[in-house]
Amino acid sequence: MRSLKALLFGLAIFCSGCASYVTPGGPVRLADINRADVAEVASRKPSPNFPARLAIVRVQAPQYKSYTSDSWGTGRFSVVTTQELLSEEQIQGMEKWSSVAGVAPINRLLLPSNLDSLDDLRVSAAKVQADVLLVYTIDTSFRVQGRIHAPLSILSLGAMPDRDAHITATASALFTDVRTGFVYGLSEATAKTAGLTNVWGSSSTVDLKRVEAEQESFKLLLPQLEKTWAGIARQYVKQ
Repeated sequence: MRSLKALLFGLAIFCSGCASYVTPGGPVRLADINRADVAEVASRKPSPNFPARLAIVRVQAPQYKSYTSDSWGTGRFSVVTTQELLSEEQIQGMEKWSSVAGVAPINRLLLPSNLDSLDDLRVSAAKVQADVLLVYTIDTSFRVQGRIHAPLSILSLGAMPDRDAHITATASALFTDVRTGFVYGLSEATAKTAGLTNVWGSSSTVDLKRVEAEQESFKLLLPQLEKTWAGIARQYVKQ
């Protein structure tokens, strides 16, 4: 599988001037990386420590690649450490949320090489003294003339679609307690970008639309996250 993915992206790079584009890798079902049986999940309790330090990490499918970035780690999922979606201004905005003491994106130096569960990310968050970990993933799909293209599909850019060509990106996230694994809350937002027919001539211009859709989904996610966080803070901040 790994060699096939490498071949697809090698072909895309080779053919960047001959009108082809490889769709990005897939998302992660956040529930799937929270590996624990029902009894263990039910027994987890919050360990509120507010104002809280918040760590942030983006997870994607194993061996995730896009036109502009790749991922770190082997195992059941991978981590994208390139801050393609999260801007410094957005980090500063999150630091202004109620009961937030600081925000720290997790970088590659803090991550283990093998990623099998949410617990691996909690250990990384603990290294930066975080209290709560925000984990998010992006599910991006290309729909061209009625057909939805799966992750790592090769799109031919030679024949320009004249209708029904758009990208949909859904950003999903959860807040989890770094010490216990207790899940405080979840949020989700979706954005749709049209206008693919106007940029169908090259991989780079198509990918700009992909990034636009993903950035918009993350932008829409942030108010949902702030609302979820405000509810968490109200419940757990000591009166």
